[in-house]
Parts: sequence; structure tokens; C-alpha cells
Amino acid sequence: MLKRLIYSLLVLLALMLCTALLLDRWISWRTAPYVYENIEELPASHVGVVLGTSKYVRTGVINQYYKFRIQGAVNLYNSNKISYLLLSGDNAQLNYNEPITMRKDFIQAGVPASDIVLDYAGFRTLDSIIRTRKVFGANEFTIITQRFHCERALFIALHSGIKAQCYAVPSPKNMFMVRAREVVARLGALTDLYILKREPRFLGPMVPIPTPYSLEGDVQDYPAVSPEQLFELEDLNTVPPLRNARASGH
Repeated sequence: MLKRLIYSLLVLLALMLCTALLLDRWISWRTAPYVYENIEELPASHVGVVLGTSKYVRTGVINQYYKFRIQGAVNLYNSNKISYLLLSGDNAQLNYNEPITMRKDFIQAGVPASDIVLDYAGFRTLDSIIRTRKVFGANEFTIITQRFHCERALFIALHSGIKAQCYAVPSPKNMFMVRAREVVARLGALTDLYILKREPRFLGPMVPIPTPYSLEGDVQDYPAVSPEQLFELEDLNTVPPLRNARASGH
């Protein structure tokens, strides 16, 4: 009896694993026509959305995922493939602010501050993609991240009727664990889209790109989402604290 139970559990686990891998491959196949690795082949678009990640890993060295995204976005901007950079990331902690960190590096790389827009409420990939349309008024845009992340982001966009494409920047070597986590992340995305039908945690008023605005220093005024407001939302919704710095994406 015990052996039969163990055998049944093993069969069930094997079926679940096969299903997860098949869904993973399906998402890759579904989004493949919209992923570009060659800048020359990438159609130009008005807005480039850079998906945030932490600049440093726990050892204190530069996160290669971050480095490649920044360089890839700079290359697109300098090649006139995009006109504006929308930096979407997590800023839920006072000492961790992905959009501001990216903005500093882009300005240092020569991108004018007037062509940089910040999205402080890109807590997850779903938030970043949906907010690009519903808050920033862009329904056709280029996503900038690694290929595995491109595919999940594009799947969310396609499901939501958004005309997006993705420029896949290089990935670091030895990313087996990251890719394994991506399988789980894709299952989570499917659950959000088809079962829970989730929307971004915070939307706010529409501020279409381009909209004239000023940003002095690190003052957060675009869009109107301050750290204080985010913490108030946390209290109102009584949700668990947001996760800490991420190594590969959100």
C-alpha cells in the first residue's frame, strides 16, 4: 500500500513537471516572433521599457543582468530605435530604488534627462507592462531585458492586447538556477492572467509619454507615486512586505 502511494506521488510529480515544462515551451514559442537580438532588425518604436533589477548582487559586484539591460537600452537609444526610456522597477524601500538608480546610470551614459521617464510602481513584470499602457499611454513599445524575461513580459502584453516587441540583451553564463526559477515565474504569470485575473497593484492617473516634467536630483514627481503613498497602500491592503533586491528580474 505504501509503495503504491509513493509510486502514485512520483507519477503525479512527473506529470506536474512535464506540464510546467510544456507551458514554459509554449510561452517561448508564442512570443518568439516578437523577440529581437539584432538591433538592425528591430523596428523602431517611441518608447523603450527597461525592466528593473538590482544593480549589485549580494557579493557587492555589479549584477550582469542589470549591466546588459542598461547597455542594451543605451545602444537602442543611440541607434534611434527608441525616443524615450521608461524605467520601470521597485522602489518600495527607502534604500532600494531601481528607477532612480537606472536613471543615474543612463544620464551618465549620455541619455538626456528629458528623455527618461520613471515608473516607481513596477513591482512585478505584470505591473510594468500593464502600467506602460494604462498609466503612460503607450500601446506599442519595446521591452528591454534578457530573452527569458522577454518571453514572459511579451506573453503578458499579448494577453492584454498590447502591441509590444522585445530587444533581448545578453544573459550571463551559468544561469541554470535563474532559468529554473523562470519556469515557476511563468506558472505564476499564467495563474495571474487566467485564474486570478490580476491587475497592477497601483495605477493612478494617466501621464502619457511624452509629458513635460521636471525632476531635480532624486525628487520623485513622475508619476505621482511617492514612497509614502506606496507604504500607505501596503497598510491599506495589509499585504506582506515586498521582497528585497533581485538578481535577475521581477
